[in-house]
Formats: sequence, C-alpha cells, structure tokens
Amino acid sequence: MYQGKKRTRVERLISLAFAGSIGMTLVILACALPQYKLWWPFFVVLFYVLCPIPTMIARRHSDSSGGGNSPCMETAVFLTMGLIVSSFGLPIVLAHIAAGACYLTIAGNVIVYLTILGFFTIFDMEDSDYAMW
Repeated sequence: MYQGKKRTRVERLISLAFAGSIGMTLVILACALPQYKLWWPFFVVLFYVLCPIPTMIARRHSDSSGGGNSPCMETAVFLTMGLIVSSFGLPIVLAHIAAGACYLTIAGNVIVYLTILGFFTIFDMEDSDYAMW
C-alpha cells in the first residue's frame, strides 16, 4: 500500500518536471525564434525564482510562532502576488516590440506558475514524506 502511494508521488513529481520544462521551453522560444530575436522575455525566469521565497520564509516563521493568518503571511502573499503580476506585466509591456514573443512568454508563465502551485500543493500535504521541505 505504501509503495503505491510513493509511486504516485514520484509520478506527480515527474509530471510537474515535464510541465515545467514545457513552460521554460515556451519562454526560451520567445527569446530564440528568429523572427523575435529578443532576450528580454527571459527576465521572467528571475520572477520564477523569486516568487516562492516570501511565502516559504513566512510559512517557516509562522509555523514557529503559531498558526492562522499572521501579518507576516499576509505580507508574503502580497509580495508573491506582486512578483506574479510583474512577470505577466513585463511581456505585456514589451508586446510592442514582438507580440508573438509576448504570447509565448505569457503561455510559459501560466504553465510554470501552475507547476509551482502544483509542487507546493503536492509537497504541503500532511502525510507526505517530504513535509520537511
């Protein structure tokens, strides 16, 4: 019974890695296709890296000081949403240069953020072996 549960977690992790690679491929295509020849859309990768950091810090801090909606967690959610909105705003602002690159970057953003959300959903389960992450 335990092996089946562990196997589904591994399968979920593999599917998340596959989805993340598709999202990153779209962002790289927005930079590399000959008709666009831009490298500006690749700056959204910085937002991908910075996005989960405020929530992880606030979650670790709020776990040690009690539960509920703390001001620390509310601030972290606000900062995370600001980073997400910025990652969608950057390609929209640059859309006057190449609209196709904007569409590819936004599609990549949607896929990567759903992957990040899926990762935290899977690994935040209480019965998970990876709860220490």
